[in-house]
Amino acid sequence: MAIKITPTKANLIKAKGRLKFSIKGYELLDKKRTILIQEIMQLVKEAELIEKEIGQMFRDAYEALQQVCISMGLNHLEEFALSVTPEIPFEIRAKGVMGVDIPEVIYTERRERNLAFGFNENNPALDIAIKKFNDVKYLSYQLAQVETTAYKLSLEIKKTQKSANALDKIQIPRLKAEIKYIQDTIEEKEREEFFRLKKVKNRR
Repeated sequence: MAIKITPTKANLIKAKGRLKFSIKGYELLDKKRTILIQEIMQLVKEAELIEKEIGQMFRDAYEALQQVCISMGLNHLEEFALSVTPEIPFEIRAKGVMGVDIPEVIYTERRERNLAFGFNENNPALDIAIKKFNDVKYLSYQLAQVETTAYKLSLEIKKTQKSANALDKIQIPRLKAEIKYIQDTIEEKEREEFFRLKKVKNRR
C-alpha cells in the first residue's frame, strides 16, 4: 500500500508521537484484557460454588418439605402456602467497573415470618423448609448477578480485543512504515544535498 504523507521533519515528529501514543494505548488495552479475563475466571469459580450450594440447599429444602407434608398433611400445607405474605421486591442497580456497567441486586433478606397459625400448630420442619427455600432465593439473586457480570465482562473483553488488534495489526505497523518512509526520504534528500554542496565546493 502506497504511503500518502509528505516526508517532512514535522510529519516525522507527529508520526513518532502517534506511534508512542498507540503503543501506550495497546499496552493499556492488553493490561485491561488480562485483568478482565482474570476477573471472569474468578466469577466462573464463584458461580460454580453458588450453583453447588443452591443444589444442596434445594435438596435440603425438599427433604424438609417432605417432612412437613407427612407431619402437617398436604391440605394444611396448601392453606399455609396461600397465606404467605407477598415477596419483598428487589431492585437492580448498575455500578461502573473499568468502563462496564455491572448489575448489583439490592434486596432485603427476610429471616422472620408471620405465622398464619397458632403456636400449637407450629412445625419445626416447616421453619426449616421456609428458611432453606429463602436461602435458595437469595443465592439465586447472587448467581444471577455473578453470571450477568461475567457475560458483560466477556462482551467487554471482545471489544477490548478488537481495539487492541486494530492497534497491533493495523495502526502501529502503519505508523512504523510511515516513520521509516519519512526517515529514508529525508536521509536520501540530505545525502543528495550533501553531494550537491560537495560538487559546488569542488568547482570553486
